[in-house]
Amino acid sequence: MEEFSIINLFLVLLAAWFGGALATKLGYPAILGELIIGIILGPALLGFIDQSRTVMVIAEVGIILLMVYIGMEIDFRDLGKASWAGLLAAIGGFIVPFGLGFYTITAFGGTEMSALFVAIAVGVTSLATKSRILVDLKLLNTRIAYVLMAGALISDTLALVIFAGIVSFADVGVIDILGLLLVAGKAILFFIVTAFIGIKILPLLLGYFEKAGIKSSTLYFTLILIIAFGFAELAELAGMHSILGAFLAGLFIRDGVFPKNVAKEVHKTFYDVSIGFMAPIFFVTAGFQVSLAVFETDLLLLVVVIFVAMFGKIVGTALFYLPSGYGWREGITVGAGMNGRGAVEIIIAGIGLEMGIINQDIFSILVFMAIFTTTTVPFLLKWTTSWLRKRGELVQVDSRSGYLILGINPVSLILANQLKENSKVIFIDNNKELSLQANKEGFISVHGNALKEEILEEAQAAKVNTFISMTGNSEVNLLAAQIARETFLVPNNYVMISPNEDGAGVDVLDTIKASTIFAMKFSLDEWIHIITTKAYIDTKELVEEEIISTRAWVKLFMENNENIMPIVIIGIDGGKRPFQYDDVLVKGEKVYYFKAK
Repeated sequence: MEEFSIINLFLVLLAAWFGGALATKLGYPAILGELIIGIILGPALLGFIDQSRTVMVIAEVGIILLMVYIGMEIDFRDLGKASWAGLLAAIGGFIVPFGLGFYTITAFGGTEMSALFVAIAVGVTSLATKSRILVDLKLLNTRIAYVLMAGALISDTLALVIFAGIVSFADVGVIDILGLLLVAGKAILFFIVTAFIGIKILPLLLGYFEKAGIKSSTLYFTLILIIAFGFAELAELAGMHSILGAFLAGLFIRDGVFPKNVAKEVHKTFYDVSIGFMAPIFFVTAGFQVSLAVFETDLLLLVVVIFVAMFGKIVGTALFYLPSGYGWREGITVGAGMNGRGAVEIIIAGIGLEMGIINQDIFSILVFMAIFTTTTVPFLLKWTTSWLRKRGELVQVDSRSGYLILGINPVSLILANQLKENSKVIFIDNNKELSLQANKEGFISVHGNALKEEILEEAQAAKVNTFISMTGNSEVNLLAAQIARETFLVPNNYVMISPNEDGAGVDVLDTIKASTIFAMKFSLDEWIHIITTKAYIDTKELVEEEIISTRAWVKLFMENNENIMPIVIIGIDGGKRPFQYDDVLVKGEKVYYFKAK
């Protein structure tokens, strides 16, 4: 029996961390770096790290936990935002590359079963629902973003269902009518049993825990593991692979099932264990299985598979997207965004290799295909969305609207009163009396700590278009804006920065894609005093020529040592928007501002 190798596990974890961190820094998914570092340090190239039995077991567990997490991330409410277009994109982006992939392998002499595995792998789409690229390209509030998210979720689900059927038939071997009925019957029974457990029994069990006053997140985390491995075993008993059971377990362990006070903590813990620890080990070890010999022995097949994967995904998506009525250009853009492959594709390929359905060369080709296609996504999506922008065809959606303001004070109330003429304004504040004051002035106000996700959720952070943090504490403002951006995907984030804040705070703004409210460092206490003593003059100034930035406008006053508070920009159409750093003033617009006496 092989001894437990701590040094081997240490080296794999170190490699996974380094590769994932580097890929993330460059704007790519961590999985890309983990695969590449596994290829470089593993037997394929340098041979610095060997694959031990210990690491293999952890990697297998990592697959199950990763599939649970993927299931947990799927919110069917998101699918409703672009269900028809997303469904068309998913079907076209799966069926066309699936068919081309199957034909390619059989044309090169492969078996039909291996061709099916390759077909699924090239048909899969990998796009995290909170992908960084959507943030970087400012696509979060566009129709394309919702179509991409819906398409990716539907595509992954479709791929897993087909995969489960193929695995069932592969295990049986020669199929006759009786065998076919047996496989189908076991699969149907599996779905009925898991649906009954997930929909009926699980909520009752968790409801009992809640009534009993059980609030330990550790207990709930353990329960998730029990459910996950239980569903995985049920899938195995039904003749399907354990990853389908794990995926279904994740679907049933959704928001609303757990008590609110533990749901976020349990979700974060599960993310850390699965994505932060076990799954990276699997992807590094997947790199160990890659053979560089394919560049000599099967270079033509490698090139054809990559071409088929990209061409089939983009063209297939664009063709099937036409009935949506959104145009072929948007279809090509969606296809470009769905062109990446990732976790699900590598897992399916790995299982095919383990079962002996595909050989090491085919597995290696699929890994290189995943790396290449994923690498091209940022470039293709940036080019195609810029193309749509220039043509005025990048459609914004109305699913998000309104402002969420952190901090109730005279300054934020003045801003809110200007903004409420066009949009809904919601406040958050830790001071109960101030929250009541905002309510009396006609605003919705949530009392609580904005650094807690449940408070932001209660304040409808997932629905607002803009988050503005306006407390006297720059650190709190930055942290709250970061949560709003990363957890709730708020597209626009404006932060109040105090004059004594050092350069580090400003650097964080770039990291979280936020800008400063009022386009300058702002002394909140000073202006509260100015407002309460009415030591100011309010005025509107017409913009007579276009100015490069709002910051340049503010500097004109600073050069004359004038103390101002620019509040809103009044557009030519009369609409108002907050005065903030990342904006441009257009001729004919007006700036409404206060000037200290």
